[in-house]
Amino acid sequence: MRHLSSQEQPRSAGFRILLLLGLAILINYIDRSNLSIAAPLLKDELRLSATQLGTLLSAFFWAYTCLQIPCGWLVDHFEVKWVLALGFLLWCAATAVTSALHGFAGLLAVRVILGVGESVAVPASVKIIGTRFTERERGFAGAIVLTGLSLGPCVGILVGGTAIARFGWRPFFLALGLIGLLWLLPWLAWMPRTTPTPTGTAGPNGAFRLMLLNRSAWGLFVEQFCYNYCSYLLITWLPFYLVRGRNFSLARMTKIGALVFLLAAISAALWGKLSDRWICAGHSPTRVRKTVLILGQTVLGVSLIASPLVPDTLCPWILAAVGVCQGWTVSNMWAISQTLAGPRRAGRWMGMQNFVGNFAGFVAPALTGFLLDRTGKFHWPFFIAGAVVWAGALCMGVVVGPLEQIASSTAITATAEPA
Repeated sequence: MRHLSSQEQPRSAGFRILLLLGLAILINYIDRSNLSIAAPLLKDELRLSATQLGTLLSAFFWAYTCLQIPCGWLVDHFEVKWVLALGFLLWCAATAVTSALHGFAGLLAVRVILGVGESVAVPASVKIIGTRFTERERGFAGAIVLTGLSLGPCVGILVGGTAIARFGWRPFFLALGLIGLLWLLPWLAWMPRTTPTPTGTAGPNGAFRLMLLNRSAWGLFVEQFCYNYCSYLLITWLPFYLVRGRNFSLARMTKIGALVFLLAAISAALWGKLSDRWICAGHSPTRVRKTVLILGQTVLGVSLIASPLVPDTLCPWILAAVGVCQGWTVSNMWAISQTLAGPRRAGRWMGMQNFVGNFAGFVAPALTGFLLDRTGKFHWPFFIAGAVVWAGALCMGVVVGPLEQIASSTAITATAEPA
């Protein structure tokens, strides 16, 4: 009896896997942002200086960013089901253990461990989608998983803020870590073993060489940085901006902040599905996916620049547009990566892309704080974010070429195709 390939599995099985991957990314983003929600209480209880608190908030990115490339190699060479399961176990355990710590050194170590565990999530998700879904399905599949990226901060703000205010930060961290472990039960039961993909002619060094010397690859890597700059600005500074920059109440801040990320999640799923439908109708993946991303990012830049300029009555509406454009932009990003990389290199490709892109996690929060200290206003942080996302749109249109798999050394040089 012939075994079904990964892309021939029943649709119900594929949908269950997508839901679990989306839930994993949601938990991932709640766990990485929970310390910022608890920061005021934690700072007072442990008598931390502002410098120590800033170090704790950035420690996650030290390990997370540096391990993207090794994790990409891992998911390409080992069973991705178990790689993701082990990473998930590690980061949930780190979250739970945080509740028992009482010193700076211990918290610093556990934040680094959290980054180690979470570093497998994105390369593993891209690998699974790239091997289990066809080109015509990847826009929606990637968008469903990426909804977790936006819903994580949304749920974190709504639930985390309320729970910490009522029960304290220690019970919240403990419950979050232990409840998160329940995800492993359906994952181990429903996720089948991945069908091995052929090694091909290019070994590990050859695969990385193709990426490092390919123009489209670097165009997409820079685009990821530009998008992440906006994303990390909002994740780290949006609550502070609404309370201190706009003088909104905490209750109103919670509603507006959650709405921004909720709209991003809905928009990502919608635009991912629409993109797949246009491709099924006969349009080329290059034209569809690049056009959707470029237009979304162009409008996103306009919305960001307008955010600090409009009166308070219009501010929630402009920020809602920012959320919609975020989902619009990111909806096709993973699909582009999977097409260019191909199934056997999807993990390593996304590891490299996420490595470059997550340097925005170092730059955006720090630069925003620096500018606030000098100007006392949010105008320049939002202006710069708008300019950065416009640069990403330009990079996607000019630098990234046709969306075709890089198959051999003959594909090292890409010629741009108009979007």
